[in-house]
Amino acid sequence: MIRMRSLRQKLLGVVMLSTLVALLVSLAMIVAYDLRAYHQSVSGDMSTQSELIGHMSSAALAFDDKALAKQTLSLLRLRPKINAGAIYNARGKLFASYVAPGQDDHFPQQAEPDAMRFENGKLTLFKRIVDNGELQGTVYLRAEYEMLGRLGDYMGIVLLVILPAMGIAYLIMRRTDYIITRPILDIRDVAREVVQTGDYSRRAAPTSEDEVAQLVESFNSMLSEVEIRQRELAQSNGELAREAEQRSQAQQEVMRLNAELEQRVHERTLQLEATNGELAMAMEEAKSANQAKSAFLSSMSHELRTPLNAILGFAQILTSDKLPSTLAQKKEFASHILKSGRHLLTLINEILDLAKIESGTVALSMEPVALQEILHEVRSMTEPLAAARGIRMLFPDQCPAAVGADRTRLKQVLLNLLSNAIKYNREGGAVVVDCSSSAPGLMRLSVQDTGIGLKPEQVAMLFQPFNRLGQESGPEEGTGIGLVVTKRLVELMGGVIGASSSQGVGSLFWIELRATDPLPSLIDSEAARALGGAAGQRAPDAPAVILYVEDNPANLKLVEEIISFRPDLRLLSAPDAHLGIELARAHQPDIILMDINLPGMSGLDALRVLRADSGTQHIPVIALTANAMPRDIEKGVAAGFFRYLIKPINIDEFTEAINSTLATIAERKASKELS
Repeated sequence: MIRMRSLRQKLLGVVMLSTLVALLVSLAMIVAYDLRAYHQSVSGDMSTQSELIGHMSSAALAFDDKALAKQTLSLLRLRPKINAGAIYNARGKLFASYVAPGQDDHFPQQAEPDAMRFENGKLTLFKRIVDNGELQGTVYLRAEYEMLGRLGDYMGIVLLVILPAMGIAYLIMRRTDYIITRPILDIRDVAREVVQTGDYSRRAAPTSEDEVAQLVESFNSMLSEVEIRQRELAQSNGELAREAEQRSQAQQEVMRLNAELEQRVHERTLQLEATNGELAMAMEEAKSANQAKSAFLSSMSHELRTPLNAILGFAQILTSDKLPSTLAQKKEFASHILKSGRHLLTLINEILDLAKIESGTVALSMEPVALQEILHEVRSMTEPLAAARGIRMLFPDQCPAAVGADRTRLKQVLLNLLSNAIKYNREGGAVVVDCSSSAPGLMRLSVQDTGIGLKPEQVAMLFQPFNRLGQESGPEEGTGIGLVVTKRLVELMGGVIGASSSQGVGSLFWIELRATDPLPSLIDSEAARALGGAAGQRAPDAPAVILYVEDNPANLKLVEEIISFRPDLRLLSAPDAHLGIELARAHQPDIILMDINLPGMSGLDALRVLRADSGTQHIPVIALTANAMPRDIEKGVAAGFFRYLIKPINIDEFTEAINSTLATIAERKASKELS
């Protein structure tokens, strides 16, 4: 059938087949190159991101700072193609994670060796974090991998390109094939006419099935071959002109596309430069945060070791047989130990307050607080300290306004400012407290002292942790954290704090809070506690029985000494929870003091056993433990402890807890008798 087809059809078939092959080869090369470039771009980008995150997260892993690790991972929001990331610690456990909105939050349970693979339509990467030859952890990234989607898009593009191109090629050949076939047919006709008639100007109809054979036969016998060749040459020149015009148009189109491509490359370069700038800023911020944390830890270590030095030093003298001391010296040494211990406890509490504030876990109870009442409370608490140094305390006669604040935290702020004004004042000086309206809707509380004052550069460093502004070697003890905590608390309550100072004149500290409508006066808290303590007194002829479950002999001895001063109390003790439960069932004590970290069975488990027993479930159990973190306290209160006391024991707080618990027991008994 191929041999029987005409030359025109053969030519059309060859051109269409060549066009199809050329298009397929060209498009296949373009698709393969683009897919390879896309894969290298995605792989390189993920490797770069994993190295950056690993470098930025080494400090977070070293200091076990999950918040910093999460902050570092949050930078992935700048990479929309990366929809999930995680950091694993050196043991391969999940440490911190990030998930883009609307993406799957599932992560591998265990870190894997360095690898990159394609699974479930995503490209995943594991990259180990190595610092100084030591494995710190592993970075995990998961990104969109659009290889299959792009391949499908390209298949559609191939079809969209091939079909129109083949159609256009077919139309062109249908319109232009006569340019090639007509001369051949003309030559055949002329040759036949010339042979038959000798008229070289005539054209004869074809008589042979093989056009090429007819063409050779005609050319050998035709005399007008030159004329025919000239005509063909003219036609060929016209075709070349048309092709040249088409090439010129194609070249212009290529130049236009190149210009558009250059513009897109320029725009993409600007975007990458902006992104790199943001990443550099983020890395600089992370570096600054790490340096600040290191400085903070160094200062905290120094401040913690200073009182510990006095405690351990004097304790060694008291317990040494080679260093005998008099009774007066022993009292002095014990006084130093007590003073340093209280200073250490204050430091730990302030560090915990600062940590809670910085981590955002401080819960405030905002309410209208009457300034007159709060000033009265802090005045009664600070005047004895001022009187001991001959310092006059001047408070406003009236301050009827109220502010929106957390009552306890506002009291803490004022006590801190007043104690500093007394501590760093001169002997026989004065502290002036003022209350005024600084602006519509704002109330200002100020505390002014007559101390030595501060230099301008010292005022600029007032609210830095552990910075005592040159008072480290002074006679007054301090932690350097109080003002930092004060500033954070005031800001959390929506207020502002400020300070000014003059050398030789004194310093002025002030806070501003939003004014609000006052509430009716409440019963004084000290009076309420006094009522509670009085109600808790028991008759001396019926001592209350207290069971203390404690495995530490020193802690047990301390409580025994405190109880020995109370003839209305009798103490039983147990070294573990199992014996404590048996003693509770046998002796039915009025109160149980329970340590939480006990051998064998914890205090929480023991509490559950006591609550499940009908014979002991009525006995109030007070936790007396060193677990002082907020989550520990919440867990203990939720478990059912009547009160939660924290070691080291504050004797006044311990006594108040015993008295208030006994008062509650007495009220319960009175209610039962009346019923």
